[in-house]
Amino acid sequence: MEMKHEDGRFYFEDNDKMIGEITYSTVKDGVVSIDHTYVDDDYRGQGLAGKLLNAMLDFSDLKGLKVVPVCEYAKAAFEKKPEIRFLLADNYQELLKGEN
Repeated sequence: MEMKHEDGRFYFEDNDKMIGEITYSTVKDGVVSIDHTYVDDDYRGQGLAGKLLNAMLDFSDLKGLKVVPVCEYAKAAFEKKPEIRFLLADNYQELLKGEN
């Protein structure tokens, strides 16, 4: 099982089958939204969603990007983990309202 990255997503494949992914998109210069997190039912409980999120957060930090958590998994992670909140876009709540 290998994590891969392409523009707009990080994902895991197992024997050429996509088994989990986290997708992101550009909101504006320097800001990305975490749009969706998915793990195949057969692979849940193995921490894959957390690994995908960590890869996304590391990528954002490395690239100097701020984050707007759109998907429920990302929102919950930012609520539970104050140590990652430095990556939140300054006005992320207003940006969220604009997407609805």
